[in-house]
Amino acid sequence: MAREAHLEAAKHHLDAASKHLAAVGKYNEGDVHGAERHSEEAWAASQFADGKSVEAHRQATMVLKMKMI
Repeated sequence: MAREAHLEAAKHHLDAASKHLAAVGKYNEGDVHGAERHSEEAWAASQFADGKSVEAHRQATMVLKMKMI
């Protein structure tokens, strides 16, 4: 359960990183407006991925607590 949650969080972090790279690519091409749009999408994706990471860590903590009982 916790392992799958960590894998899902990692997938979302990779998606966010891809969007960040797209923003940098647009900026390097001189497309400031495109870079801004991709940057906003990347920020939102990062926030979502962070939430998934928090949930994965919560699940891992619960598993650890259950093993200690």
